[in-house]
Amino acid sequence: MAKHDPDLSLLFHALADPTRRSILTRLAETPARVTDLAGPTGLRLPTVMRHLSVLEEAGLITTSKDGRIRTCAIVPEALDPVRTWLDEQRAIWEARLDRLDAFVMKVMKESEE
Repeated sequence: MAKHDPDLSLLFHALADPTRRSILTRLAETPARVTDLAGPTGLRLPTVMRHLSVLEEAGLITTSKDGRIRTCAIVPEALDPVRTWLDEQRAIWEARLDRLDAFVMKVMKESEE
């Protein structure tokens, strides 16, 4: 059985929701206030706060508070474990497909002879 990284699971959970992905896309441009993030979603502020909490727990964003204004910023390097895992999976599947291709070519060559 493969080892499962709990941090990676948190990241994939956070990325699984389209609202959270759109918030990350917005934060990739520049840090933003919570109210600015909530506006385009059409969701109530407590719901947006829960989404932000999931993103923060996964380490994808940081929040800071200045008086009554809470500002969020993306942490781009937090995506590195996801990128690493996906690269590893890609390498595994490319190697499998290469072996399958070699096998099919061998079988085709033998059937021609």
